[in-house]
Amino acid sequence: MSDRDRDEEGRARNARPRDGLGRPLPYGAEGVERQPEGVVRAPEESLAEAQRLLDEGKPFHAHEVFEDAWKSGPEEERELWRGLAQLAVGVTHAARGNLTGAASLLDRGAGNIEPFAARRPHGIDVEGLGAWARTLAASLREQVAPPDASTIVPRLREPGHDR
Repeated sequence: MSDRDRDEEGRARNARPRDGLGRPLPYGAEGVERQPEGVVRAPEESLAEAQRLLDEGKPFHAHEVFEDAWKSGPEEERELWRGLAQLAVGVTHAARGNLTGAASLLDRGAGNIEPFAARRPHGIDVEGLGAWARTLAASLREQVAPPDASTIVPRLREPGHDR
């Protein structure tokens, strides 16, 4: 009998506690509360929750919010939410010390959101996020030490947009 966490179909349940960057901790350790999976939120709620988590230095958890929006949102916005999830994962990798992977994810995420720049759906500062991501990616390629996640998080919405 396996001691791994599995559901009835044998899929991993990922029940181990996690730190603020989503890294698994030993069983019994006190971790950061995880985001529930599969939550369907209105876009405004997704953006507010993700921004809160980013501001708290929890980009991995913000990525999970974006992933829910990506999977449950309208088809025409899937690449937007996927790109936002990639940006959050890029911040996660940067803070974990995987600077090369972080830069790649940030560039990929920027590429996925940039087609939405003219529309600026839900008040998302698409142009600003793309510029932020590409600038951060370039700077990560020059760094050797990982940054603190809370020091590199973006603002998701345009200045003055209600949150």
